[in-house]
Amino acid sequence: MQTATPVPRKATRPRADALRNRERIVTAAREMFVEFGPDVPLDEIARRAGVGNATVYRNFPDRDALVREVVCSVMDRTTAAAERALAQTGDAFEALERFVHTAADERISALCPMVQSTFDKHHPDLEASRERTEQLVGAIMDRAKAAGQLRSDVDVGDLMLAVAQLSRPPAGTGCHIADRFVHRHLQLFLDGLRAPARSVLPGTALTMEDLRQA
Repeated sequence: MQTATPVPRKATRPRADALRNRERIVTAAREMFVEFGPDVPLDEIARRAGVGNATVYRNFPDRDALVREVVCSVMDRTTAAAERALAQTGDAFEALERFVHTAADERISALCPMVQSTFDKHHPDLEASRERTEQLVGAIMDRAKAAGQLRSDVDVGDLMLAVAQLSRPPAGTGCHIADRFVHRHLQLFLDGLRAPARSVLPGTALTMEDLRQA
């Protein structure tokens, strides 16, 4: 007597509506974290996303998980923008500009400080996203330096710190008038990065490791 060979079951994929709900939650959370800070009530996020509280908790068991997803998604989108710019033009400085302006539009400077204050900054998902961002920006900067486009006395830490300072106000301040001038001031900063350098910078180039140890 022969026994039937079990048919392997296909892995269950999330339903399309479930994926849409998750994306709506992340989008609403990003908007409200920027407007009010990381302590905004989750039921308010659910209301803006147009879903029930149970849907929020089904996707994100706690606030830390939601904040982490928001920060990672923002970092992933900014690096993807830089990758697309580099692939489309091959111009490393143009890709660097695309990264900086996209990071400002995503309000990455308002979101990233949450990592320091609300949850484990060494979570694998967060570290993977951060490392991808740092590696890509570092590679673009190295390529721009090799092409003679970028001054040689700056590093990734210099860029990220300046972007954070120039594209604030921090989350929850309500000072949106500064948004009108963000891209103007970022472009002034970017023009100052172009080679040949017009001045000698004090101190030494700032790495991301320098920032983490500060």
